[in-house]
Amino acid sequence: MTARLAIEAGSVQGWHRYVGSCGGVVGMTRYGASAPYQALMKNFGFTADNVVSRAKALLT
Repeated sequence: MTARLAIEAGSVQGWHRYVGSCGGVVGMTRYGASAPYQALMKNFGFTADNVVSRAKALLT
């Protein structure tokens, strides 16, 4: 098993090919959100806490 986590500030489309079935992707999952970038980054999971949590989950 190889744990891989992709972090993409755009669409997650296509990343599953690289991370495999045991990996994960943090990215934008819908189109058209409008807000200050800080709110969007938090809403889509681009926080240090979320990324660390997702990475740890892949390792267990």
